Amino acid sequence: MPAKILMVQGTASSVGKSIMVTALCRILKQDGRKVAPFKAQNMSLNSFVTRDGGEIGRAQVVQAEAAGVEPTVEMNPILLKPEADYCSQVVVKGKPVGRVMATEYYSSREQLWSVVTESLDKLLAQYDVVLIEGAGSPAEVNLKDRDLVNMRVALHCKAPVLLVADIDRGGVFASLVGTLELLEPEERALIRAFVINKFRGDLSLLEPGLKWLEERTGVPVAGVVPYYHDIHVAEEDSISLEERRAMKARSDYLLDIAVIGLPHISNFDDFDPLEQEQGVRLRYVEPGDELGEPDLIIIPGTKSTMADLMYLKRIGLAQEIIEQAHRGKPVIGICGGYQMLGEMILDPEHVESAEYQAHGLGLLPVTTTFFPVKSTHQVRGCVIAGRGLLQEASGLPISGYEIHMGTTNGANNVAPFRIDERSRKACQEFDGCLSADGNVLGTYLHGLFRNEAFRRSILCELAARKEVVFHATGKVLSKEEQYDRLADWVRNSLDMELVYRMIGLKRS
Repeated sequence: MPAKILMVQGTASSVGKSIMVTALCRILKQDGRKVAPFKAQNMSLNSFVTRDGGEIGRAQVVQAEAAGVEPTVEMNPILLKPEADYCSQVVVKGKPVGRVMATEYYSSREQLWSVVTESLDKLLAQYDVVLIEGAGSPAEVNLKDRDLVNMRVALHCKAPVLLVADIDRGGVFASLVGTLELLEPEERALIRAFVINKFRGDLSLLEPGLKWLEERTGVPVAGVVPYYHDIHVAEEDSISLEERRAMKARSDYLLDIAVIGLPHISNFDDFDPLEQEQGVRLRYVEPGDELGEPDLIIIPGTKSTMADLMYLKRIGLAQEIIEQAHRGKPVIGICGGYQMLGEMILDPEHVESAEYQAHGLGLLPVTTTFFPVKSTHQVRGCVIAGRGLLQEASGLPISGYEIHMGTTNGANNVAPFRIDERSRKACQEFDGCLSADGNVLGTYLHGLFRNEAFRRSILCELAARKEVVFHATGKVLSKEEQYDRLADWVRNSLDMELVYRMIGLKRS
């Protein structure tokens, strides 16, 4: 029997669609349903590797985790990863198929539509419920004839639609009514309920507006979800990163960690666990910001290593990082950040750049060479180095995932990590590079700071250097606990009887 369906669309980007689907995935799991998320097309630099090595958007992985199911490429069959020069890498069913300009991409939309429907049909045959996420707004009239992710999907599977709007931005009634007005009649008929998200204040003051909205449109309001501060669920949208970048005023900290705000930063959720640690201030250093004297500098992953390296040199941050490292400041580079820490980056086939080569920061004795083949793996292993930043980490288990193009090698490279399992196959390989003094660490492993023992060993080492004590006793809630908190928050805010009726289910 085909699965029941519910689609979550929004009046704009970053109104809370991904989080709403995540919450509903968890609620349905709690209620005993086998549920899967689906988003036909994602544009994001935050991605993840499935167990079989496919690359999909981070949001669908989070949603699958909340649902308690294994993420698969069918949950996000098309992923667009923006690059420099106004083009994107296109990932279809987990594998990169090329780099295209926007006009070229849309010319192939009919072939891509068959990928969308095949993936959705597979999920519908395997699960009790499929929760579909839209993208941006369904009322972008200039894009409707190219739609692969919003109303075309809803009409294809006759999905009832929950329309989400963000009241924190202002203009919530205009955005909801305006969205309806710009839809075709058959599309408008699929909008079965509204959700108003990120509300702050006294709900009684909003109620007259809710009554007006329902009378004006004939569409019920399924609920008003209050703004929250203490629930931490990984997000992929660049707007959520912009909000984090603005949060630089935290004063109750022992350790100051500076993440370099690269123009093409990717997988910024690598740093969520650091942000949640008591006593840690995590800040993003933007143009015009002072790097200052942080306790740790992190150069994150990027979709355009050479372009972002040139950016660091142009604004003077590259030289400042080099000087601080030479004075003993700890520096960690992840993926593209690791590549930048080396002596040279070579691109003989122009995989990423028109340039053949670029000098790196020279902080690690390695050279990276780009090749067209992308490496995507889940990995497990352990720390094998025991000096500098890793003084207290030797022997600790680690897990993470790799998403990178190119290989990094060095004649005197002493790897800090041993990889014992890659893509579910036993192996004995090595990752990364640690400088002779142990202060500069490069690695291809995303998700490294999600390893609690490893993360806290680094923080304790940083604290010891400042002659302060980092008490690693503050509880960082697990992902499962965070999903449960999010589900409770949303369940208590929505008319779940209405939501279940929209799906076509009875509450147990």
